[in-house]
Parts: sequence; C-alpha cells; structure tokens
Amino acid sequence: MFVSARLDGMQMQIGPAAKALASTPRMLRYRESLGLLAPRRHGGGRRTYGERELRAAAYAAQLEQHYDVTPKALAFGLRVLAEPDVAADVRRLGVLSHRLTPTTIEALDFDAAKGRLLLRLTRPERASPTE
Repeated sequence: MFVSARLDGMQMQIGPAAKALASTPRMLRYRESLGLLAPRRHGGGRRTYGERELRAAAYAAQLEQHYDVTPKALAFGLRVLAEPDVAADVRRLGVLSHRLTPTTIEALDFDAAKGRLLLRLTRPERASPTE
C-alpha cells in the first residue's frame, strides 16, 4: 500500500481514502469497527481521513500481510498491549501451552492479582469505635 507524502493537512472522504490505499470503503469501515482506525467524524456521521489515519491503515495492512494475520487478530494484539488484564491472561495461556516460560515477575504478578481479588471479595466489616 502506498500513501503519498503530499497529504499534509489534507482530509479525504472514505471513497478517495480507500482508493489511495488500494483498499475498499468496506475494509476501512471494518478496520474502524475493530479499533485499528479512528477517522474523524463530521455531520451525518461522514468520515474523513487525514495523513495519520491513512498511514495507520496502510501500516495495519502491511502488518497483516507480513505476519499473515487477519485484521481481527491484529486488533486483539493491540488489545493485549493496551489492557493489562488481557495481557496477563494471554501470558498465562502462553505458560500453560508451554510457549512461554514462567518467570518470577509473572509469578509475582499472579500473586498480586490474586491478593487484590481476595481483598475485594473478603473485606471485613469494620468494628464501630464504641465496641
């Protein structure tokens, strides 16, 4: 995918943006629904794409092709990076499936998470000061 370097300040609607990316409006809307793109919205929900959005779309497509993954898989990868709970669960799966080796830090992360959960579940009632 090619994105021209002459896009400074330029805004494109979805059709021209898709054409510039050698993609389709449908694929741009799909990537947006997955959180891979965030075009600006205007009156009536009209999308516009600037340089940043076009570069993000082009890079997403490049990563999908290079790593042979779907847009949905790439979006999940971003979620793993952005959400600590999801990252911890995926690390745990990696250990269980023998793709990752547990480390001391991961063991401590697990114990800390377990402790936080137990504290939320078993908060004792405070005794009144008169007792």
